[in-house]
Amino acid sequence: MRALVDAGAWTFALYFATLLRLDFKVEQLSEFAVFWLLPVAIGVQWSVGYVTRLYRDGQVYGSFDEISALARTVSAAGLCLIVLNVIPETQLAPRSAVVGGTLIAFLIMGGTRYVWRRRRDAAARQEGGAGERVLVFGAGDGGQRIVRAMIHDPSSHYLPVGLLDDDPAKAHLSVAGVPVVGTKDDLAEVAKRLDARLLLVAVPSANAKLVRDLAKRAAHAHLSVRVLPSVHELLDGQVRVVDIRAPNETDLLGRHQVNIDLGAAASAISGRRVLVTGGGGSIGSELCRQIASFGPERLLIVDRDESALHAVQLSISGRALLDSDDLVLLDIRDRTRVHRLFEIHRPDVVFHAAALKHLPLLEAHPCEAVKGNIWGTLAVLDAAASVGVDRFVNISTDKAANPASTLGYSKRIAERLTAWTALHSSGTYMSVRFGNVLGSRGSVLTTFREQIAQGGPLTVTHPDVTRFFMTVEEAVQLVIEASGLGRDAEVLVLDMGEPVKIAEVARRLAESTHRPIEIVFTGLRPGEKMHEDLFATGEIGLPSSHPSIQYVDAPPLDPALVRDIDPTCADDSLRSLLADLCVAESEPAAGPTRLFAVDG
Repeated sequence: MRALVDAGAWTFALYFATLLRLDFKVEQLSEFAVFWLLPVAIGVQWSVGYVTRLYRDGQVYGSFDEISALARTVSAAGLCLIVLNVIPETQLAPRSAVVGGTLIAFLIMGGTRYVWRRRRDAAARQEGGAGERVLVFGAGDGGQRIVRAMIHDPSSHYLPVGLLDDDPAKAHLSVAGVPVVGTKDDLAEVAKRLDARLLLVAVPSANAKLVRDLAKRAAHAHLSVRVLPSVHELLDGQVRVVDIRAPNETDLLGRHQVNIDLGAAASAISGRRVLVTGGGGSIGSELCRQIASFGPERLLIVDRDESALHAVQLSISGRALLDSDDLVLLDIRDRTRVHRLFEIHRPDVVFHAAALKHLPLLEAHPCEAVKGNIWGTLAVLDAAASVGVDRFVNISTDKAANPASTLGYSKRIAERLTAWTALHSSGTYMSVRFGNVLGSRGSVLTTFREQIAQGGPLTVTHPDVTRFFMTVEEAVQLVIEASGLGRDAEVLVLDMGEPVKIAEVARRLAESTHRPIEIVFTGLRPGEKMHEDLFATGEIGLPSSHPSIQYVDAPPLDPALVRDIDPTCADDSLRSLLADLCVAESEPAAGPTRLFAVDG
């Protein structure tokens, strides 16, 4: 059908352009042989159109892709006519008529496609009139694609009735007959006027703050909320009706716009020997998965949990026979085995993610924080320095900024030990600090899901307590990026967005269950802060070359101050010592002797 329409367009265009050139003196048409140009124009149009997929199945009629193919096809046919028209001694048509006819033919073909597309869109909207009436926030590429998909997908039960966008340049835009009707500030009024029942956030790059703001506005306007997946989830870049879903915890808490320089990350890892401690944990396993995609010469995964090693091998290679020499069952507290491991494999890059992380347990057992987070880190640092590791990245936490708990003390000391090693070894040693990771084992969201499954209640420590959140994928991307940016003794701090009230998270999750779930406030636990900090008092974040990464300098701490700590002393005394070491000078100093083990 399209081929016949285009043939008719060429016929009309060439004769009309010739008559126009002759001032519509029909009797002068006999002086030219326009009809000899027609088979050439139509033949080239069809032949080139086949090559450009203009007439093949699957090409959306009236789409931008088809118009682009149409322009290339008509240009090729027009060029052939121009060349043909100058070869004979007698012109087949006036030269200007050939050029003008080509332009007219293109306008006719494009115009028929535009009219047909508009009529089809209108018919589709009428057929879908019984669908759920949707306001779409976002008139960018994602919004435009999903509007067309909702209209033309036979399985769609959505009817887009209006677009919202805060960009003034899109104020008069219309997509498939669906106009932009305002900004997010107009949401309530527009929803009432258009009788909308649902708000779709069609911005795959939307951060968590925007999703939360729109969800709050939608609740006030009595609208249900749906979202499109983030750019990380849309691996093929395509947007489909089946992708529309209810917002989850990641959408509300952890979406961040992370731009990673894949080339720089690949060059820092590709072809190199990489070792990851704590490789079976939430952060360590994601580190291993992303590092594996950059083609390291070897990836050594170290963990003391055999089940965790089984899971990470399965996620990377699709097999989990646990027969690879790259899986190392090892506790970093074992200094002898740690040093032996480094001497045998001599890694180039080390990501140190092994740590104890549960604040209440470490508060109750501070000796374990000393053994694992401090001595274990020191064992890995010493081993790395002894074999000349090129880059060492210590994974830290926001609890190391203005620490108030055993966990925070131990992680701050680890940052300072890393900085000391940076000053006394040949490689580059740095730390990366960030907040809560969504979906990690033992996280608040994991707890909430389990409590909801049991029918509640949801337990929150305090109505005003806030935390930073980021998805593990986004955090690890920035860690890998930071590993190539950081310099000796620096602590690189990831942009975590705005802190989120835990009580608000609990309330949204409770509401999403559509059954009554009680929220109970239990009070802050020992060592727990109301609000976490990414920067300590006195620290000033300086910009790096990445917009989502800042850095501060960590004061070094001489390992001699921690090597002889006596972990068996009284818990309160041990916590007091650790707090002092977070602000101590780097040179060894006399301290309370009862806190240290005595040789002999």
